[in-house]
Amino acid sequence: MREVIDGIAKAWANNDPDAFADLYTTNASMILSGDRYLSGREVIREVVTQQFKSAHAGTTLLQNIVDVRSIADDVAVAITEGGVLAPGEDVPSDERSIRATWVLRKGGDSWLIAAYQNTRTSEAALPGL
Repeated sequence: MREVIDGIAKAWANNDPDAFADLYTTNASMILSGDRYLSGREVIREVVTQQFKSAHAGTTLLQNIVDVRSIADDVAVAITEGGVLAPGEDVPSDERSIRATWVLRKGGDSWLIAAYQNTRTSEAALPGL
């Protein structure tokens, strides 16, 4: 599972939308902070291709795994914290800091992302909790 999460960071660092999208199942879903909902590997590939050419060009991705739970032999959930790093950053700025939930599914000997959701860390903190 760590290889998949690390593979996403590597694909991001290389601005490689194909390597990024190929780590998702064909019917994967992705929910991003704000109002973006993506459905399917090819939609994810299209959006990431555009993002690597524009808003995320030259950035890297920090993802620290804080929890992993096995749900079944072929399903796991991981929680990560990190975010998008601008060139020269070691820690993401508040507006690019995220917490994410990953649902991973094993097929054969490899794991793929079946669902991904992230929330900006600043949005995740609720008063009184």
